[in-house]
Amino acid sequence: MSGLVLKLSPKERVLVNGAVIENGDRRSRLSIMTPGAHILRLRDAIHPEEAKTPVRRVCYAVQLVLSGDSNAKDVHLQLLRQIEELSQVFTDPDSRHTLAEASQSLIEEHHYRCLKALRVLLPREDRLFAASQV
Repeated sequence: MSGLVLKLSPKERVLVNGAVIENGDRRSRLSIMTPGAHILRLRDAIHPEEAKTPVRRVCYAVQLVLSGDSNAKDVHLQLLRQIEELSQVFTDPDSRHTLAEASQSLIEEHHYRCLKALRVLLPREDRLFAASQV
């Protein structure tokens, strides 16, 4: 495996093994070669008080694995169950494909890829909640 490749915008911040690192004034590309390193783009981070919806709660739980605040083995089954619960709400083919991708990424222990897939559902979830408020 070639490792995780991060493309960072100017001044973008990333959490690597508990240390916040800020990019310089130019775009850059980092290759993370160490397996098991805890990495989270801070622009992707969901704050605990924002994790109030089902998709955001699952994203937040995956984020805790990426940041090293949760042990992947301890929350693996719980995350799979939560993704399965989301599939009961998101029944369209595109969302089902996205959830299958998130599940497969989780099974393969590619947590960043899992988070990326789940984040696709955030705008859809927002639309569902907006429609239910009408």
